Amino acid sequence: MEYNPESFKAYDIRGLVGKDFDLEFCERLGRAFVIYSKSKTLVLGRDARNSSPEYLAAVAQGVLKQGADVIDIGMVTTPMFYFAVRDYELHDGGIMVTASHNPAAYNGFKLVDGTAMSIGSVNGSLDVRALVERNQFPEVAPGKLTQVDILPAYLAKLSLMVDFSSIKGLTAVVDAGNGVANVVLPELFRRLDVKVIPLYWEPDGSFPNHEANPMKDETLAELKKRVVEEKADLGIAYDGDADRVFFVDERGVTLRSLETLILLARELVKKHPGAPIGADVRSGSVMREEAEKMGSRLVLVQNAPSRAKPILRRENAIIGAELAGHFYFGELGAGESTAYATLLMLKILCQERKPLSEIVAPLRRVFTTDEINFEVTDKQGAVDRILNKLRSSASAISTLDGIRMDFADDSWFSLKPSNTEPMLRLVVEAKTKERQENLIAEVSALIRPS
Repeated sequence: MEYNPESFKAYDIRGLVGKDFDLEFCERLGRAFVIYSKSKTLVLGRDARNSSPEYLAAVAQGVLKQGADVIDIGMVTTPMFYFAVRDYELHDGGIMVTASHNPAAYNGFKLVDGTAMSIGSVNGSLDVRALVERNQFPEVAPGKLTQVDILPAYLAKLSLMVDFSSIKGLTAVVDAGNGVANVVLPELFRRLDVKVIPLYWEPDGSFPNHEANPMKDETLAELKKRVVEEKADLGIAYDGDADRVFFVDERGVTLRSLETLILLARELVKKHPGAPIGADVRSGSVMREEAEKMGSRLVLVQNAPSRAKPILRRENAIIGAELAGHFYFGELGAGESTAYATLLMLKILCQERKPLSEIVAPLRRVFTTDEINFEVTDKQGAVDRILNKLRSSASAISTLDGIRMDFADDSWFSLKPSNTEPMLRLVVEAKTKERQENLIAEVSALIRPS
């Protein structure tokens, strides 16, 4: 068996195809997850990567051999997979074959329980790994396989959450990144009175046009250009498995995820007054102030589904979000739905009847960076160095997710180690551009000392 133990990450399993795991691993994973979860029925889905069909087939073979039934929902978005597990009532849990936004050479697996709660290294996947490695599976009577088209039920659910007829008269440029967003987009937009200009809707696991990672600004270049050229109201971009979404205003400027969160939360608290709002621990003063205006309590969450979702469910948050573009909805059991986020954004534009740039402008009253990525081999060494140097000057320090240091002048920075790459991700906020730049320079010098 070809297998790398380090492919078990904080919130999923992810690695290089044919190097970090092979088909034998996939079969063992299916068997191991049945034993771990004590499942009688598992939902299996996949993304559009070239290796995903054979990986799903191998996982299914393992599940069936271990005596559980398989509900194969085929190529779907990850939010559709979560919906199938949690709401379709066919389940004890599930496995989604996907590497999300990673390049084409990668693949992976998302494990969830019967409530669609993510199972990562902090809450069970290492026990699954131990079963895979032990490779001692009892012989049992095989399960049966059923194939289900989940799309009609998913669209019906969305139609109950948003009045499709309230969305009309807009023009949107929509970039699916050759991922699986195309599974839902044609049927969704067919139900809306919206002019759609599609970019890269054809699923293609080689991602021939650009990496399916809308967090990288370079992947949005064509989208921004087309939004301006077409005089569109907005641009929308999804990642490879469509569990993350980013929006671009009519001028071709990307909205930060926390700006999007504020707009969506304003809409949702109309239905759920006073409901808590969950935000990335790297949110700043604007997020706190806007939550107060809405009459909502702000709940801070870590930047990983397996860590964020339990908090959001426990606090009964109506919505939560991370900087990476995940949006979690209380109406979906804290599950992601980029389709729901899209519908809400379109509805907001129809209601406001003014450009998206004008709607979001009042939220840009401080200077906040996007993530600044540093490739670092010794991530913990860099974090310790910064703590030792800057601890005495900070007014508050949080280690909930990486480190966050706040200062007396209301500036702050967050430094978070990536769960999947040798990267440190820095976010800096300050009331003035000068203070922001100085703080970036100071922290950067400590991350990479000369």
